[in-house]
Amino acid sequence: MELAIQAAGACVVCALLAVVVRRGSPETALLLAVAAAVVVLLAVGQALEEVISFLAELGERSGISPELFVPLYKAVGIALVVRVGGSLCRDAGESALASVVETAGAVCALVVSLPLLRTVLSLLLELME
Repeated sequence: MELAIQAAGACVVCALLAVVVRRGSPETALLLAVAAAVVVLLAVGQALEEVISFLAELGERSGISPELFVPLYKAVGIALVVRVGGSLCRDAGESALASVVETAGAVCALVVSLPLLRTVLSLLLELME
């Protein structure tokens, strides 16, 4: 919870600074937002390691092949990157680019999910036989 409060505080302070700076230099305001996003994501990255180790342990103990969890991890990572990227594009006033980022993210998520979908298809075919 402490990390969430720190991240929210840093982002609010950065947003207020960006509002002040935006009048004189919109480009600087955008760079300030990007810098804040990178700092917060790096801080959250350390906490994310704990979650990843727990999910690895969960995968080992469940008896499910670890290869089935990899597409899930990749899809979640893509979703997080796309959300931040789309928001930054919208902040820069580029709604069309934000939509392109989101569409590209959806396609990438489907591509990384193909191994999982193939496994489901093979299981369904085995059940039908």
